[in-house]
Amino acid sequence: MAVPVTVYPPDEDGGRRVRLHDGILGRAHGPRDVFALLEQAGWNPDEVTLDGPLIQWRGGGPDVWQPGGGGR
Repeated sequence: MAVPVTVYPPDEDGGRRVRLHDGILGRAHGPRDVFALLEQAGWNPDEVTLDGPLIQWRGGGPDVWQPGGGGR
């Protein structure tokens, strides 16, 4: 089964694209932004965990927001 949410590696500005299935929801600059984008897409943020099975992180996990793997 495919993971419905993909968070891409940080770009040069520290933003990460967030994709839900086949569409880009927007750019996140931190975990709150990820929750906000998912909420706008109709998800209940109280039912989402950033390290859960529904989110695939590329280029570092939920604490990486700078290019090259630096935390924020």
